[in-house]
Amino acid sequence: MNWSEKIYDFSNFLKFEKNFSQNTLDAYIRDIKKLEIFALSDLEMVSPQNITYENLQEFIYQLSKNKISERSQARIISSIKAFFRFILEEDYREDNPASLLEGPKLGLYLPDTLSEDDINRIINSVDKNTDIGKRNECILEVLYGCGLRVSELVDLKISNINFKENFVIIEGKGDKTRLVPLAKSTANYILDYLHNVRCNNKINKKYEDILFLNSRGTNMSRVIVFIIIKELTQKAGINKSISPHTFRHSFATHLLQNGADLRFIQEMLGHSSITTTQIYTHLNTEELRDVILNFHPRNRNTA
Repeated sequence: MNWSEKIYDFSNFLKFEKNFSQNTLDAYIRDIKKLEIFALSDLEMVSPQNITYENLQEFIYQLSKNKISERSQARIISSIKAFFRFILEEDYREDNPASLLEGPKLGLYLPDTLSEDDINRIINSVDKNTDIGKRNECILEVLYGCGLRVSELVDLKISNINFKENFVIIEGKGDKTRLVPLAKSTANYILDYLHNVRCNNKINKKYEDILFLNSRGTNMSRVIVFIIIKELTQKAGINKSISPHTFRHSFATHLLQNGADLRFIQEMLGHSSITTTQIYTHLNTEELRDVILNFHPRNRNTA
């Protein structure tokens, strides 16, 4: 039994039996390939059939030594557990060496958020004299205006945008579909991009329905969107770790701060659990202090 063969089988299992999305599948396989490299180079070519619990512990220890974040370690351990459950269920071995693996304890994860001023500074740093600049401006407005994941952004179809009723059909994680309201200002940016920028490109026939295109007339990659945002953030002089997901988090946070119901935010973000939404939409300490001072009955009684 060799690693390549079993990773290939595991990939097919995740794709066809578990119906994993391509992005999730890629992440699992990427994690297992890290273990494969470690097994072949540091464990003297040990196979999936012979690797031990102690070997896996050593792999996790090396990850921590290499300053892999606790959150990334937890994800890799989850992938390893899934892989060896598959190995066990398919009778490739009689025991599961990953069954006792434990991930690092994770605290509450609160990603960086942007203020409205930060977002305006980033968008204002776009060079709007070029078609690429106008496209990038529209990308930022859609990310912030609709709270999309970057994978949802690059796959967004023109046919899923309803300008008459002002909503967008989003095909999200796990092939789940949701409706996201489309603000008039965001719709205007999209229409301007469609009529004055996108139409100037030679469009690959396969991607005629994809909204955001690169200079070759095909769909944009997630990596390119990351790079665009990183460059614009630096240009705007904002010293934060910013990604496309930061705009999604800011979308949710600003809605909550302005009085939106958490359940509606959950629906717009496409979260299956409201617990996830609560993590995304934290309130800062000053706002929490004001809420307590203004609304707690004891404080009202002493006012």
